[in-house]
Amino acid sequence: MTSMEAESVTTILCTSKQTRFNIGTPDYRELDIEGLDITVKSGTSAKAKGSSSKKAAKGKARSEGTEILENATLRLKAGQRYALVGRNGSGKSTLLKAIAEKLIPGIPEETRVVILQQTDAEDFNTDADPEQIASQPSAMNGRSVLEEVIERATARHEAQRELEVLARGVESTNPFDALRSLRKVQRERLQKDLFLKAKDAKLRSGARGMQARKALIATEKTVAEFDILYEQKDEEISPDILAKETSEAAEMLANLQLSIEPSKMAGVESRAKKLLAGLGFTEATMLKSVSNLSGGWKMRTSLAATLLQETDILILDEPTNFLDLLGIMWLQRYFTTLAESANPPTLILVSHDRDFISLCTDILILRDKGIIGFHGDLPTYESAQAEKKIHLTKLKEAQDRQKDHIQQTIQKNMREGKTKDDQNKIRQAKSRQKKLDERWGLETSARGGRFKLNRDLVGYHFTRREAIDIPQDERPVQFVLPEPPDLRFPGALISLDKASFRYPRDPKTKAILPMTLEDVTLSVHMGDRIGILGLNGSGKSTLIKLLVGETKPSSGVLTLHPRLKIGYYSQHAVQKLQELGVSEPDLTALSLLLRETGSTEQDEGRVRGLLASLGLPGRLASDVPIRKLSGGQLVRLEMTRILWACPHCLVLDEATTHLDYETVTAMREALRDWEGAVIVVSHDRWFMRGVVEGHVDDEGSDLSDDEEETSRRRRLVYRLRAGQMSVLSGGVQQFETSLEKRVAKLMDS
Repeated sequence: MTSMEAESVTTILCTSKQTRFNIGTPDYRELDIEGLDITVKSGTSAKAKGSSSKKAAKGKARSEGTEILENATLRLKAGQRYALVGRNGSGKSTLLKAIAEKLIPGIPEETRVVILQQTDAEDFNTDADPEQIASQPSAMNGRSVLEEVIERATARHEAQRELEVLARGVESTNPFDALRSLRKVQRERLQKDLFLKAKDAKLRSGARGMQARKALIATEKTVAEFDILYEQKDEEISPDILAKETSEAAEMLANLQLSIEPSKMAGVESRAKKLLAGLGFTEATMLKSVSNLSGGWKMRTSLAATLLQETDILILDEPTNFLDLLGIMWLQRYFTTLAESANPPTLILVSHDRDFISLCTDILILRDKGIIGFHGDLPTYESAQAEKKIHLTKLKEAQDRQKDHIQQTIQKNMREGKTKDDQNKIRQAKSRQKKLDERWGLETSARGGRFKLNRDLVGYHFTRREAIDIPQDERPVQFVLPEPPDLRFPGALISLDKASFRYPRDPKTKAILPMTLEDVTLSVHMGDRIGILGLNGSGKSTLIKLLVGETKPSSGVLTLHPRLKIGYYSQHAVQKLQELGVSEPDLTALSLLLRETGSTEQDEGRVRGLLASLGLPGRLASDVPIRKLSGGQLVRLEMTRILWACPHCLVLDEATTHLDYETVTAMREALRDWEGAVIVVSHDRWFMRGVVEGHVDDEGSDLSDDEEETSRRRRLVYRLRAGQMSVLSGGVQQFETSLEKRVAKLMDS
């Protein structure tokens, strides 16, 4: 089955197989698609003129694009929760978009799919308080947060518009206005139906394509006939038709009024408030205009609207990027509770947060242009793959030894058989050689039973056994940190002594703002690991700005080591690089580094080496403009800019956002054993545990060699709350436990 490009989507081409059997009552929460191919074209290409067939045009389009999937299988079971994982650039967002827009043949048009995609928000300050942001004046006037969520989830605006059109016609003194308003609404609905029929005809081929094109032709005929009625003049309309359609207009008006009846909308509003409260909105913020919110809080609004909708398949692409830990834990509990309800939607989730995706029952791995399905969580999959690789390696080594022995006996029997003219030995040697040629390989099936040719090796093959294929590991993600230079004399790198901070007075109200930070004492030495936890608005970003010297404390003392070099990753780093890429369209990662470091041609090799060590090798660094790099690649570029100076202390503010899980893993391992000091602000619990607390996921690893290193490192987790900072002796787990009661309260409210 072939998907021709829809007019509204000009970059994705999908093909797949479909069953020939009729499915009477399909479950729209399930998908079973085989032979899935997805190609992404770099831009809109002109249609091939004079092509001999549609296949030639499709082949031309495929050759011009990038192939994301090839002969893949996509299976979703109703009500299951799937975590979609894969490296940056593997095509996760493309696959989700193809599913959401039903570009893949085999997804019924009746399937309700709701998607929350990653959005380039204008302001990524996730630590800001929505109350302060919403109180700022804005020239834009729009719906409140609550109204926006209800509108997006219920399409109330569309129903309200049709209701107003019909109401004006029914209440008019002109007897023909009711008929005109009814036909206007009916015509708009027919146009929408025509668009869907045209899309369905483009997405299908073969027998189903013929049926879809017949349905399209019938709809086009209906629209053409209705257009004639729509253009009728008043004198051409008979009294019977006028009375009949006036009655239909009144009936449709009554149905629309019933659909948006306040009593029905009250239930929707109650659910919307509960969702918004769980995502961190207060009652006052729900009534503020959406236009006054920052990008992070607008994303929360979109997430609430997505969760409010009734759907069959729910797709969320990095929903935790703009949430604090309370919001993440609430969302985790929400999905777990939703799964226990009747007919829950099928969930597809993309997230770099390993603790968050632990709620999923299955995982889908995008690798080598295919989709690997696994029932279980990510750690279980990784351990199963490691065990499988060890087992197959031992099996292959044993079979290789056995094969060598059999080949030696074959040579011996053939030699003795020819010497002594012993036909039995010659036949025995030929029989063994035939076994090596045709029946050598796996002796068991994938389920562990005895191998059967007609069941376990379907299709045409040169041998009667499947070869032992040891899965090859992907090239590991590199994340190399340069060693910090010698300080020459000891002392604390950063020291805060009873530091407090207050923002200046509001120039309009002249009101004195409350203390953002109060009596904060902190010292950071070489090799320390400091983690800072807190909810949005607790002052984490303000504290970070104090530590890196962007602001000065209102009171107290900040002391820095005279030879200290700080590497600061801001949560706004990706946004600033995107803006830089727009202002300088031809600027590449290599040219930016050479310009900022003042490096000569002799130093270009060192710059390229550092870029390659962080995942930006070769032409990706020298030829691809910054504006075309993905979010994860921009994070790597920013880390390269930071590490070029070989800092003694790294200050990372939400550095894992936009990265894939493998890069987060590589960064976690590199930071855990780095010689310099690390200060981390992150809502990723798994990342924080590894970097700050030194946790290692490999249960079989021997940590005895690291006991001396662990004892000399200070590993501290702090909590910021209302400007006050305190040490969490229980680490990340203590902070997580302290929020569980609040999460339970939000779920019960």
